Amino acid sequence: MTDLTSLGVKEIRDGVAKGDFTAREVAERFNTAVADAAALNAFIVTTPDHALAAADKVDAARAEGEQLGAMAGVPIGMKDLFATRGVQTTAASHILEGFTPQYESTVSQKLWDAGAGMLGKLNLDQFAMGSSNETSYFGNVTSPWKKAGSNAAMSPGGSSGGSSSAVAARIAPAATGTDTGGSIRQPAAFTGICGIKPTYGRCSRWGVVAFASSLDQAGPMARSVEDCAIMLGAMAGFDPKDATSLQMDVPDWEAALSSDLRGKKVGIPREYRMDGTDQAILDSWEQGKAWLRDAGAEIVDVSLPHTKYALPAYYIVAPAEASSNLARYDGVRYGLRDLPDGSGLQDMYAATRAAGFGDEVKRRILIGTYVLSAGFYDAYYTQAQKIRALVARDFERAFEECDVILAPTTPTASFPLGSMNEDPLTMYLNDVFAVPASLAGLPAMSVPATTNADGLPLGLQLVGRPFDEQGVLNAGLAIQQRAGFTAKPEKWW
Repeated sequence: MTDLTSLGVKEIRDGVAKGDFTAREVAERFNTAVADAAALNAFIVTTPDHALAAADKVDAARAEGEQLGAMAGVPIGMKDLFATRGVQTTAASHILEGFTPQYESTVSQKLWDAGAGMLGKLNLDQFAMGSSNETSYFGNVTSPWKKAGSNAAMSPGGSSGGSSSAVAARIAPAATGTDTGGSIRQPAAFTGICGIKPTYGRCSRWGVVAFASSLDQAGPMARSVEDCAIMLGAMAGFDPKDATSLQMDVPDWEAALSSDLRGKKVGIPREYRMDGTDQAILDSWEQGKAWLRDAGAEIVDVSLPHTKYALPAYYIVAPAEASSNLARYDGVRYGLRDLPDGSGLQDMYAATRAAGFGDEVKRRILIGTYVLSAGFYDAYYTQAQKIRALVARDFERAFEECDVILAPTTPTASFPLGSMNEDPLTMYLNDVFAVPASLAGLPAMSVPATTNADGLPLGLQLVGRPFDEQGVLNAGLAIQQRAGFTAKPEKWW
């Protein structure tokens, strides 16, 4: 029999439906793979029983001749930002360690309803704040990839680093991620997989631990464009419990996939040719243009003039919202409580938050609190919101001239863990190409393109009009078919 862990979402779903193998066989094989890959530290909690129970349910439904769901028989990893009933949900923080929700997030419930099972809760940067997966209270996640000729532990990207590492290492066929300023796309690029952030509001935020509410969006991470289309279809949909949820029908993205781009225009933003971008990234961008041209698309230059202001605006808006969202973690209602002897309420707040939050989370809370303070609100927060509006307008104007935008996902390939810890600003620059689409709430996807001289994967990013996930997926499919990216990490874990 084929090694089941080498199969993706579509192959598993179709194989189970045809009876080539049972859902239980798939779950057992992936459970073993997860247990054998502890060295990656991709999972905070494993839930083999959940995966097996979901598989048995699918096998029973198939035996009865019932209609199977879009994710039937597919065991997935769940980023530990999604509330899962009866299973610890921590956001990779100490302050939520031991918190067990009595409810299920909308996105995870939709996936279970579609027949998916849960292999476990995936590690991430604490409260989704980070670009390297080094801020988790539960330890760093390690990428399955290694630099040629080096044994250094590499970053899987962040914040969805547990998700990207698990999918790239073939210990999960797919995983959920969340993207606030690139946290699906950047780790996907670092590990040679696909990841799509849909239009803001496509996937419900209800039951997802909040970082920056006007930016956070859930999305799938998988090894192919087709698998992302299938999984996104299962995750998306209107949710009355989320005030920002889009009241729109979910298209059948999988059925409408097409790599024929004749009649389409692909925009190349001139402002994305930035100093400090690796030459290998720029070369892959040129290659991406050639691939899309081969698919029938016309390549046109577009301008996004406010690009250089997007990153600083993001690092005002996101921390401001984080400062507000994380005020609820006070040691009173749930999670950690640190109560020094003879202390009062204020002392408990201070001690709990000091012990419960990591350095990066504290840094962003402090930045956010500062920019929201009375003397600085207009100087920083109001200005950042104006820039956000200008960035969104840039995209609107660009999309008058093109259908989809092609850009690099990241300025560099993955880097060794620990190599950027001294300078937060250098780390923040990892998101320079990803943040503009987040500020504008647009659908954006990273697709693996090639590997660099060190044998590390490089990703290309596609950004689409609001609600045009199909256009993004189709352009991604055109690149995927022409890139023929088959590189995978050599097993060392």
